[in-house]
Amino acid sequence: MARKEPEWGLPAHMAAEFAGTMILILVGVGVVAQVVSGGESGSLGDHDSIAWAWGLGVMFGIYVAGRITGAHLNPAVTITFALFRGFSWKMVAPYILAQTAGAFVAALLVRWNYNDMINAVDPGHTTATQTIFSTLPGNGTLPVSVSSALIDQIIGTAILLFLIVAVTDSLGTAPMANMAPLIVGLIVVAIGFAWATNAGYAINPARDFGPRLASYITGYGGAWRDQYGGLYFWVPIVGPLVGGPIGVLLYDLLIGRNLRKDEGSTPEPPSRLPADTQTTGEKP
Repeated sequence: MARKEPEWGLPAHMAAEFAGTMILILVGVGVVAQVVSGGESGSLGDHDSIAWAWGLGVMFGIYVAGRITGAHLNPAVTITFALFRGFSWKMVAPYILAQTAGAFVAALLVRWNYNDMINAVDPGHTTATQTIFSTLPGNGTLPVSVSSALIDQIIGTAILLFLIVAVTDSLGTAPMANMAPLIVGLIVVAIGFAWATNAGYAINPARDFGPRLASYITGYGGAWRDQYGGLYFWVPIVGPLVGGPIGVLLYDLLIGRNLRKDEGSTPEPPSRLPADTQTTGEKP
């Protein structure tokens, strides 16, 4: 039997999305800062530690926000759930604002904490350390075009949303509620291992824009551009917003409609958790 949740108001929803996204960025951007500022020795981590930490950051962020909001933590998730899972459109803008603010504040904390090391390894605040905060085509070093980076973000986010709705669909093989954050975190780890070269797997507009803004106001004058000098900040915004709906649409067409063919049921409420453990956000 589904547990009846209290009808949390809009401030509670925004606080949860803010806090969950802040935890995600504190861990994710923090690990990149540690690796990049630690030099080339690899003694303070490498690509694998980055991928694992981002996954853990997602997991802990979901544990923080999950019961109140279902832990979107990502504008692509929020908009996609509004399109396909009945999430209230009047909650979309507040969620995105809270997510971006959480990412921004977390990035400022990372910038402050690692200031000495960043200034030591990159006193000019160039793309050499810009990747601590935001993504670049080819991670700022490889010959990847903007179009390739955009395609990468569309595909990567489609994979993310396809798998999120798959593992939280109660008619499929959904994990137990307390295990769902771990599984979603592992999805991010997998994407990090497989889709990190072309565009750094932002797959989350708030994750990229919030820290990018934080870096810009703290000395990174070229934060909005890539290593070639072209405007790039829009790629990790547009790509995920296109890819997320594609991922859920494909899941519903290939899997979801068949699961519900005999059940006569509707798709799950909007959440990164199984449906019986969270509020839908319909009553702010």
